[in-house]
Amino acid sequence: MEELTLWECRTPQETAYFWERLQEYFLRDVYPGAAGTPWREGYPQDVQALHERKENPLHYILFRKNGQNIGLAMTVIYLTEDRKQFILEFCVFPKFRGNGTGKACARALLNWGKARGARFAELNADGPRRTRFWASLGFIPNGRDRWGEPRMLLPPEEPVAFTVSPLKDTEELWDLESGFRAAVGEEPLDDRQQERLQAAIDAGEITFFVARRLNRPVGICSVSGCFSTFACRKTALFDDFFVEPAFRGQGIARKLARAAQAWCREQGCASLLVGCSSGDIPLYRALGFTAELGTMLAAMTE
Repeated sequence: MEELTLWECRTPQETAYFWERLQEYFLRDVYPGAAGTPWREGYPQDVQALHERKENPLHYILFRKNGQNIGLAMTVIYLTEDRKQFILEFCVFPKFRGNGTGKACARALLNWGKARGARFAELNADGPRRTRFWASLGFIPNGRDRWGEPRMLLPPEEPVAFTVSPLKDTEELWDLESGFRAAVGEEPLDDRQQERLQAAIDAGEITFFVARRLNRPVGICSVSGCFSTFACRKTALFDDFFVEPAFRGQGIARKLARAAQAWCREQGCASLLVGCSSGDIPLYRALGFTAELGTMLAAMTE
């Protein structure tokens, strides 16, 4: 039996064939029953631009076996960033499904990426069937992207030191903020809310700290200042506290909390307050929030 192989589409003819099969996949599996083109205007041009760029290009992949194309994938390896392989699309054609073919193709794709420098992999996975499939290959749920779509990650094996510093580029923020909001039962920020948060950041009303693995943001927290008439000094509120599930248990939460507390000392704040559920009290005590200052309540004004 012929070994499963991967073929990268490069010529105009191969690329055209790939897009024909991709459109069939979208109409059949992603948007069944859709009329006309199954993607937004400009999508093919945007994807092709990623395919043609010099750094971190997008690859069009065909899975082949016994002389036949049996599936496809689109993937990017971010060699100039954190060596992540992001899988945008993955499909085994219907007549070839079953008997472990999907897992064999997925493993082949991951091995292909690893041979080209990838150190871990990530993808969007909505729906229980897709989630179960990728979980069987070692992927774990890992927050949301900025639009609220669930992410899964195959964690990197090699240890890398994490760093924490103030946020400089809000493009680093939106995926993690979406993950935080999902964790507390809230919807992702809409465009208007993003604009308000951006304005507050620009005005210095809120300061974010970002934890990074290499140059990948993996955790955040925020500090918002106010004036305390009790202390007659500035005080601050700790919020937006989130670490991607794949990177928890590695000391990131403590580093974020310490960075926020150190910043408050530098700013002359009398205290850093946090509101939390009763179940999270042991966590925050361990992170240095040990003084009890009553119970925090809120009167909703809109």
